[in-house]
Amino acid sequence: MKKRALCLFLCALCLVPSALASNVEDSLIVGMVSTRTTEIRPFTPQERDILSMYALVYETLVTIDDNGLPQPNLAESWNMSEGGATWTFALRENVTFSDGTPLTANDVAASLNYILTLAASENSADRGFYANMRYLVKSVTAKDERTVEVQAARDYYGLLYAMTFPVVPASQVDAASPLGTGPYQVREFVAGSHFWLEVNPNWWQTQPQVKEIMATFYTNNRDLMTAYEYGRVDTAFTRSMAAAQYRSGQNSLSITYSTRQLETLMINHANFPLDRLKVRQAIRYAINEALIVQNVYMGMALDADTPYPSDSWLYYDQESAYTYDPDRARQLLAEDGWGDYNDDGTLDILDGDRRRNMYLSLYVYEDPEYDVRFATAELIADMLMEVGIQVHIEAVDFATCKEKLEAGSYDLALCAFQMDVVPDVGFFLYSGNSQNYSRYRSDVMDELILTLRDQEAQADFYYTSQEIQRQFEADTPFLCLFYRTGTVLTRRMYTTARAVREFELLRGIESFGRQEAGS
Repeated sequence: MKKRALCLFLCALCLVPSALASNVEDSLIVGMVSTRTTEIRPFTPQERDILSMYALVYETLVTIDDNGLPQPNLAESWNMSEGGATWTFALRENVTFSDGTPLTANDVAASLNYILTLAASENSADRGFYANMRYLVKSVTAKDERTVEVQAARDYYGLLYAMTFPVVPASQVDAASPLGTGPYQVREFVAGSHFWLEVNPNWWQTQPQVKEIMATFYTNNRDLMTAYEYGRVDTAFTRSMAAAQYRSGQNSLSITYSTRQLETLMINHANFPLDRLKVRQAIRYAINEALIVQNVYMGMALDADTPYPSDSWLYYDQESAYTYDPDRARQLLAEDGWGDYNDDGTLDILDGDRRRNMYLSLYVYEDPEYDVRFATAELIADMLMEVGIQVHIEAVDFATCKEKLEAGSYDLALCAFQMDVVPDVGFFLYSGNSQNYSRYRSDVMDELILTLRDQEAQADFYYTSQEIQRQFEADTPFLCLFYRTGTVLTRRMYTTARAVREFELLRGIESFGRQEAGS
């Protein structure tokens, strides 16, 4: 069975209610960790799980469906012109904010302009969650009450993914707790305590069955798990490994959700011997990712042979993809001229007039919330030692690791990237880009990335993404280990959505169990 099909099958299993679990009724109590959110600021959220509450209050021009494709939301339609340089969005009629004020194109333009201004500010400590918008949008204009015109900085299909920013009234873009057009409105927010939502009576769709959602805040995962265990909350959002113990519970549902956190093993092409393709390929074959996922991450990970997750519509399911094969790793290294010529257990090679050892440094920084990355580094070092590659692990803080990556003063580095909603991987593959920490250079890959950013049609965007992944496999710029996943633990089933994902953990609650109009 192919990985993509397997992932979808497993996701479907996670949504099957257990015998003792029940469907949500008219309210839901959610538990989450929150220590930094002091105000409701949809453009500058301070914590990831708060975004799942924001998503129920603030709607977007475009929404991403269960298949990962852009679909109409506040914008009922769009068209492009001038080769993708101009995108025109037509707003739905009769959409209002929760106070009954009509939504207009001016509100959309003001929201997007606020994002662009914040992103362009050199003096701002926080450029906002949507800061990457500055690479995608030049300008936005309200042409009339229901028409928004966006001038694209990159003239391609990927711009639609960027249209998933929150829309608030033009007069409230810089206000705390602005109004929204979504299925719920804010009833009360108390920092460090709770976030209370109630149904928006002016929502443009059929009213939700669930009338109230109360998010209760905890300072750490241990207290959150205790609250869930003792029934103080119906639902808990967590990426803690401790959630794994609830997967087999008879009165608890476990919904696995995808995140945008890609765990990687960066490889510095500027350093010998990592500039050699067969050495990079050997490293790839020598690492048993499945063992790392099972033993360290407790299964909370999603396959990613390339920078695209295996549940993405863009994922290239490569029949010839690398699998764990230490014998193949040894063969590649031997073909490249490496051998243990002095019988010390470490490979060496004759490089000109001198013999050089296969001795690599591996930098690793810990995520303070999930201290598992160092254990991953130790496993990787053991696996590489099995094929004759000696690895020295050095644990550093995040800032130091970032400095090493930027300066190119490393061999290997175990680190994570928070991928953008726009499926464009050029930021760390295109030659010379600031986040191309591996110093990877390929004229073929550069051309593919430029081609991707010129594709206006969905099909062309798809095929170019496939070619990028084929080239990634051929060149092995670095290793994509897996995407992290998280868990929603719940005793009340509240969604039938197939794709529950990071920042949208309550996805589908607005339509769960409701009687559709006219049905």
